[in-house]
Amino acid sequence: MSDSDGRKTLGLGGSRPSNVKQSFSHGRTKNVVVETKRKRVVVPKPGGQKQTGPGAGPVGDPSKRPAGITDSEMERRLKAVQAAKAREVEEAAARAAEEKARAEERERRRAEIEAKEAADRAREESLKAKAEEEARAKREAEAAAKAAAAAPAPAPAQARTPNKPAPAATPRKSERDREETNKKNRQSDDRRSGKLTVNQALRGGEGGRQRSMAQMKRKQERARQKAMGGSVEREKVVREVQLPPAIVVSELAARMAEKTGAVVKALMTNGMMVTQNETIDADTAELIIEEFGHKVVRVSDADVEDVINIIEDDEADLQGRPPVITIMGHVDHGKTSLLDAIRNAKVVAGEAGGITQHIGAYQVTTDNGAVLSFLDTPGHAAFTSMRSRGAQVTDIVVLVVAADDAVMPQTIEAIAHAKAAQVPMIVAINKIDKPAADADKVRAALLQHEVIVEKMSGDVQDVEVSAITGQGLDELLEAIALQAEILELKANPDRAAVGAVIEAQLDVGRGPVATVLVQNGTLRQGDIFVVGEQYGKVRALIDDQGNRVKEAGPSVPVEVLGLNGTPEAGDVLNVTETEAQAREIAEYRANAAKDKRAAAGAATTLEQLMANAKADEDVSELPILVKADVQGSAEAIVQAMEKIGNDEVRVRVLHSGVGAITETDVGLAEASNAPIMGFNVRANASARNTANQKGVEIRYYSVIYDLVDDVKAAASGLLSNEIKENFIGYASIKEVFKVTGVGKVAGCLVTEGVARRSAGVRLLRDNVVIHEGTLKTLKRFKDEVPEVQSGQECGMAFENYEDIRPDDVIEIFTREEVARTLS
Repeated sequence: MSDSDGRKTLGLGGSRPSNVKQSFSHGRTKNVVVETKRKRVVVPKPGGQKQTGPGAGPVGDPSKRPAGITDSEMERRLKAVQAAKAREVEEAAARAAEEKARAEERERRRAEIEAKEAADRAREESLKAKAEEEARAKREAEAAAKAAAAAPAPAPAQARTPNKPAPAATPRKSERDREETNKKNRQSDDRRSGKLTVNQALRGGEGGRQRSMAQMKRKQERARQKAMGGSVEREKVVREVQLPPAIVVSELAARMAEKTGAVVKALMTNGMMVTQNETIDADTAELIIEEFGHKVVRVSDADVEDVINIIEDDEADLQGRPPVITIMGHVDHGKTSLLDAIRNAKVVAGEAGGITQHIGAYQVTTDNGAVLSFLDTPGHAAFTSMRSRGAQVTDIVVLVVAADDAVMPQTIEAIAHAKAAQVPMIVAINKIDKPAADADKVRAALLQHEVIVEKMSGDVQDVEVSAITGQGLDELLEAIALQAEILELKANPDRAAVGAVIEAQLDVGRGPVATVLVQNGTLRQGDIFVVGEQYGKVRALIDDQGNRVKEAGPSVPVEVLGLNGTPEAGDVLNVTETEAQAREIAEYRANAAKDKRAAAGAATTLEQLMANAKADEDVSELPILVKADVQGSAEAIVQAMEKIGNDEVRVRVLHSGVGAITETDVGLAEASNAPIMGFNVRANASARNTANQKGVEIRYYSVIYDLVDDVKAAASGLLSNEIKENFIGYASIKEVFKVTGVGKVAGCLVTEGVARRSAGVRLLRDNVVIHEGTLKTLKRFKDEVPEVQSGQECGMAFENYEDIRPDDVIEIFTREEVARTLS
């Protein structure tokens, strides 16, 4: 067919074209042409004869056959249709047979299940009947015995008459039978319902939460007692309840194994309107305990620590553990460098001034697979307590003595600590590679302090080593392994952990953190513990490599997170069973320490501080506040301050603590007219502003030498000039780039003041000093510039230091000499 333009269009034969108008959204329409096919209706001719067979229909009548279809094609199509019908009949028959077999199998299984259930019911009924018969016989025997005891000479008939089955038993039995029948019917209905929901599958068909095995056994026992006619009430368990002078209501309920609501109700009945979290006195608690039928055992406050008494381990439970080795010696004799050589690390580069000011705990695995735990202690005179603490928790002391310097004061002190702790000693004569080294001089000097080495016919091992060249390191490790083998160090890893706090600090992001050396047992994540006056739950364990671990066994040093406060260095960590025990012990220790400080006249309030400061007017005092990064450093500074002074002048530490300097510290310093000494910490923004407004002096130190010398000179008035630091600017690191030939470069924004190339710089991370040094480069765009003003961006690189990160703060300062006077 063709359209109005004469072009041919595709159409259906015998169709009629027509126009249809389509409507769309937004008022659009469209005319389309559609074709309607005319249906051909075939009307049989009158008087026609019906044909059958292959020639019937279109095959026999070519006029009614579709165009182009031959006789053979038509026959082939008919045969295909007949074959398809035959296949359908066969498939229907097969499906019917399969369905019949499946139905027979279901009937067979149902019959087996019903037979099994009938056998189970019969067995249960026979057992129940036997139990009832035994119970009835027992009751008859008991009744007969009672009647015989009541009557002097009863006749047999009279004895049997009272023991006839009581009429009340019949209705009780019938009622019990009805209950059993209803229960069986319900079980049968449930079994035959044919439906299993997810809840029923998860609950095990109990209709509630899944029952434990103990609960099922108790239920069976109650049912058995009820069937035998006995009492189903549980016997009261009388407990001995330990009662301290004060106790929390919920803890009292737990110790009595009673419901907390019942204890609260009993207290309300006695006229005390309390909740489960309130504390009651011992007399009130004793009344409640007696009311519940338990026994009271009065204990004192000190008895709360009985739960952490030392447990004697069985010899069969002990296993070998790694030795704990403490490196001790005089300052600058190479203790940390020697440990670096063993660890193949660079620890000394991270310490301010190149001296160790913290106890470091590390684990080293030797070439032969032996594991050694090392403690690196400071050698400065101020860190006496740190060295003493290291000697107390160690198995072997390695005394490092420089071959070119011989025995010095801290060497003698380390020898005294080792002897007091009664631990074996190994002498490491370091710096043997230097031209001025004289090992025999060191051995001779040690004789004066009763340390006789093997070369001098003694029993103390000595090894000549060099931390620079690595000479003698293998011999030192062999000596340590030999000494450890002689000691036969063992511990029980399958008990509650006991450990010693080596160091403690208050981390900005992680909270209170304690470095703990596990001495016995295994400390696991999730354990509840008490350490000194603090307690907590182990939130995370971090090893010396900075990796999180799930547990720490004997002789393993780890950082413990999850404390409620910062403990004292040297405190003992004990794992307890419950948090209530840990809290109770910590509170008792805190109260005892508070009472001790009060008895010694220590100041606890601002008024007491001021009163004590004015008490002794004959002695001039220099009051100071000390804030340090870790507990050990604060302790060492306080001890050093106590040694400064004479009969006319002395230094008084009003307060010492761990963490950044806060507004509270500034307020106390202002009231006392005292400077604040910050050791490796900084004041936060609000404290810094408050200090500027109130004129409180804050001094920052990174090396304990400088702090001690500064305070000593200020107290004695001998310091004519002091080096004063003027902070001229702060810069914040936004990005860190790696530049070829230069190293890591910090892209910075100067936030305050000005950044100068000639000024000193410090790198701060979370207000803690990470590095102090000088700038390698100061660039503005691509040009080297002498200074950059506030609000401008610049690039900075540190000299010999590349551990910089985004969000670190760079502190820029200048030093100048000013006259110092005492107020």
